Amino acid sequence: MITNLSHVSIVVPNLDAAAKRLAELYGLQIGEINVNEQQGVRMAYVDLGNAKIELMEPSRADSPVAKFLERNPKGGIHHFCLGVDSVDATRAALTGKGAQVLGDGKPQTNVHGERIAFVHPKDFLGALVELEEAGH
Repeated sequence: MITNLSHVSIVVPNLDAAAKRLAELYGLQIGEINVNEQQGVRMAYVDLGNAKIELMEPSRADSPVAKFLERNPKGGIHHFCLGVDSVDATRAALTGKGAQVLGDGKPQTNVHGERIAFVHPKDFLGALVELEEAGH
């Protein structure tokens, strides 16, 4: 079921300014900037080896990330992501135990084409959790 911590996602009002700040203050470099049209975000990762920091900026006004930024204008931690063997099997196991997996059930993918799903914060101690089927 759960295999690893994939990343922690931080919403930022300006991806370029955030990347510059991380480089200047911490010496961290972001990778390639991508756009996930399905999620409505412009994003990049800082690869730390055993996990990543994902930086996300809204690419359109109606995205969930844009709504998050309206409530948190300076940005902040949006979610954390757990790697799983199978999104479908994990979704079924969690919903079978009463957890709420968000969305309409249609497959979602990240910018790398990997299957993802989100678990409602009420079902993980108040934190939004992304499930990511990496390498499948």
